[in-house]
Amino acid sequence: MALLEVEELTVRLATARGPADAVRGVSFSLDRGQTLGLTGESGSGKSMTALAVIALLPEGARATGRVLLNGEDLLAASERRLCAVRGNRIGMIFQEPMTALDPLHSVVRQVAEPLRLHRGLSAGAARAEALRLLDRVRLADAHRSAAAYPHQLSGGQRQRVLIASALACGPDLLVADEPTTALDATTQSEILDLIAELVDEDGMALMLISHDLGVMAQNVTRTLVMYGGSIVESGPTEAVFSRLAHPYTRGLHAARPRLGVGRGKRLAAIPGTVPEIADLPPGCPFAGRCPLTIAACSAAIPPPLPVGPGHAARCIRLEAALTLPKAAD
Repeated sequence: MALLEVEELTVRLATARGPADAVRGVSFSLDRGQTLGLTGESGSGKSMTALAVIALLPEGARATGRVLLNGEDLLAASERRLCAVRGNRIGMIFQEPMTALDPLHSVVRQVAEPLRLHRGLSAGAARAEALRLLDRVRLADAHRSAAAYPHQLSGGQRQRVLIASALACGPDLLVADEPTTALDATTQSEILDLIAELVDEDGMALMLISHDLGVMAQNVTRTLVMYGGSIVESGPTEAVFSRLAHPYTRGLHAARPRLGVGRGKRLAAIPGTVPEIADLPPGCPFAGRCPLTIAACSAAIPPPLPVGPGHAARCIRLEAALTLPKAAD
């Protein structure tokens, strides 16, 4: 049995134009020690999928399907049970540490909190363990910085505090939602290397969410490409990036900035704009922006078609898609 099994997950939001599905029939699994990446443009459903996994959806959202952690369906669990799972069996690194951390408490107190809540440690024991964790994530001068408040730390330091808090109780699954978005390139690399090192040491499963294809290529062994709330391509990361089967994956790859491009040359762009979730077609969500669009694309969501071992793409014109030109690396 896999550590995490997500089956036909759908998340419906209440919008000004009525109910709309932000996540549509998403399924995947993740074993202990594995690393999985979710990538795609903003609004593709990546973060909403992660929030459904940890049962922290926005008010008014409704999730259906199943999210099984060690065989237990979290979508059917009580709030009391979910509070016992979050921060304990599942650790979460949020995108923006300034909103995830409490500005009124010192960082050592915030790292110690899950230890007192889930492990029942005394205040002194929890503080000692929190200091050890802050040192483990290589927070500069951890014993001095521990007494600081979030606004007194840099973005990279705040992210290290969030990582320490997420790891406090030794979770089975670590969910990292765009953990380096607001950081400079050097700090981003340090944080990603740190996460990879800690995941490997502790044998956790990692779900990493990022719009950056380079982050996916370097940090996860399996990649899911999302668009319009659906998984349009999935497979081993090396296979996905070597074949780029779905037209959307190819569009993302072509649009990324590259070294050596001549000055003044415009980046390639995917035609059109990402539709509102209320405007998604009943079929392939990429229909209309895709150069291969035909009438049948909008009729029904395509089934996943095999590209290679463990590699699949949802495109009824897969053979034609595989002949599209691939952007140079």
